[in-house]
Amino acid sequence: MKKLKIAFTIIMTGLLGRTEIMAQSNTIKTSPALEVGVVHHRKVNVNGLGVFYRESGPAGAPTILLLHGYPTSSHMFRNLIPLLNKKYHVIAPDLPGFGNTDLPDPKTYTYTFENLAKTMQGFIDELGLKRFAIYVFDYGAPTGYRLALANPEKITGIISQNGNAYVEGLSTGWNPIQKYWENDTQENRDALRTFYSKEGTKFQYFTGVTDTSLLAPEAYILDQYFLDRPASAEIQLDLLKDYKTNVDLYPSFQKYFRTNKPKLLAVWGNKDPFFLPIGAEAYKKDIPDAIVKFYDTGHFALETHGQEIGIEILKFLSTLPK
Repeated sequence: MKKLKIAFTIIMTGLLGRTEIMAQSNTIKTSPALEVGVVHHRKVNVNGLGVFYRESGPAGAPTILLLHGYPTSSHMFRNLIPLLNKKYHVIAPDLPGFGNTDLPDPKTYTYTFENLAKTMQGFIDELGLKRFAIYVFDYGAPTGYRLALANPEKITGIISQNGNAYVEGLSTGWNPIQKYWENDTQENRDALRTFYSKEGTKFQYFTGVTDTSLLAPEAYILDQYFLDRPASAEIQLDLLKDYKTNVDLYPSFQKYFRTNKPKLLAVWGNKDPFFLPIGAEAYKKDIPDAIVKFYDTGHFALETHGQEIGIEILKFLSTLPK
């Protein structure tokens, strides 16, 4: 019994020490020498908002900023980060209203894409990111492209995974949302409430996927957990309403592509119910050298084709300026 008590004390001392280290890590911006293969989970204060992010890879290596979409978080990159972090410094934040980033009250934080981009601007400024590639997916695309417009000198390249920037890429799945844009009534707003339901979340994950056994249940279960928070419903409806501003900015994004000619890789699930393959091909209109790769899957292409996409990203990143 005495030996058991001693062993228990040793274990608890170790756990408490580890907890203290984890707590201290929340106050660190970027580690000067990140351990190879280790993923750190951090939180940084951005204008009073706690922004959660994952960080991995050598601190002195070229940086890639991973921007998630709806309805997920940086958790969507859990399998991609280990493929990239041997050679690249990887940073993946959770957007406001998603994942483990603070969920500010809509009365004090306006949930628009312009504001999400402002928070991400504060985030990259707080971390002191000078040059980086961006991976944009879904909501991450209009957020990331706003950052590119504001910081063209910082962007070394773009990876778009089902991240749309062209009207022709919008499917008929957007029809009820566009109806809300055109006529802002409570009836049209309420008609979109199934969008963030359990059924709506699984629809996004399962549609277009041939082998659904590749979908990890914890991915959509975790997304739904965050969507089911009391404040989330109206926040998500506000963002759906504001998505129109992204479409209005498409010409500005396209001008940026034509003017700056960033290196771009589009990796696209070709059975996405919201963003059509033609939206990926459209990048070539403004960036003729853009690389476009299609995968036989749906919206969350990383869930089913993470290895293949990771290989393409590594090839692409190796061609970017430092």
